[in-house]
Amino acid sequence: MKNDAASSPEFACPIGPVVDIVFSRWTTPILWTLHTHGRQRFVEVQRRIASITPKVLTQRLRQLERDGLIVRTYHPEVPPRVEYEISELGRSLAPVFAHLTDWATANLPQVAQAREEYDAQP
Repeated sequence: MKNDAASSPEFACPIGPVVDIVFSRWTTPILWTLHTHGRQRFVEVQRRIASITPKVLTQRLRQLERDGLIVRTYHPEVPPRVEYEISELGRSLAPVFAHLTDWATANLPQVAQAREEYDAQP
């Protein structure tokens, strides 16, 4: 079997790495929240995404900071304050989210109907 760059999944589907980065379970709601509501503290993000655990939120925020999609600002006060905001790179995803929102509005009813028809088959 040939093991070269041409056989890598990224060449088969060039958006694969983007999907892994941007569309993991919690990344999209975090980015959406930061884009919609601006700079926020950890507890504010957690309140807006009620079903996420603090541990998972911490992990995702770190990964998003590592990927350059958010900016973490530490304020050396007493008590210390940390804020998160979407970065310019993260904001560049807004058109992608807008297109997906339009697609969802136009097509999710058809998806629901197709599922019902499929599930009704013997």
